[in-house]
Amino acid sequence: MKKTFGGPAIYLDRADINTDEIIPAKYLTEVTKEALTPYILEDLALEGFDPKGEKLKNSTVIITRANFGCGSSREHAPWVLEVNDVHTVIAESYARIFRQNMFNCGMLAIELPKEEIDKLFAIGDDVEVAVDLSAQTIKATGSAGSAECSFEISPFDKALVEDGGWVEFADARY
Repeated sequence: MKKTFGGPAIYLDRADINTDEIIPAKYLTEVTKEALTPYILEDLALEGFDPKGEKLKNSTVIITRANFGCGSSREHAPWVLEVNDVHTVIAESYARIFRQNMFNCGMLAIELPKEEIDKLFAIGDDVEVAVDLSAQTIKATGSAGSAECSFEISPFDKALVEDGGWVEFADARY
């Protein structure tokens, strides 16, 4: 299933957000992705952040700091984002396995230098992100301005994202 990239964004202004904060381990016994839906970011301790709030429910993009998705190597972390319609994460860096799991699920993990992330955080609230995967650019507009950035993605990972994930990629080619 192809996904839509870009849209309303939420800031998670902290580095090292781990997979237990993205989806607590106590929910890993759920047998469907959809059953994970209400538990997204449930254990994330971040001042002013409400995991049950409208801001997260209405966001399809997360903008965050370094080492997003660190901790346990579980597919449940990208899955809970996916079932909550968050298909794009923009960060300084990712844990390697989490990043690849995003691409394997047909989701977009955009890495930008700290200076570019700082620019995104500076454009204020009510951020809307437009992603052009072919041109590998993003444009973000917020209450205090806008920012444009380009990003790198390997041809293979780009093909995974364009096809909708690893299963769809393999079905189309093998």
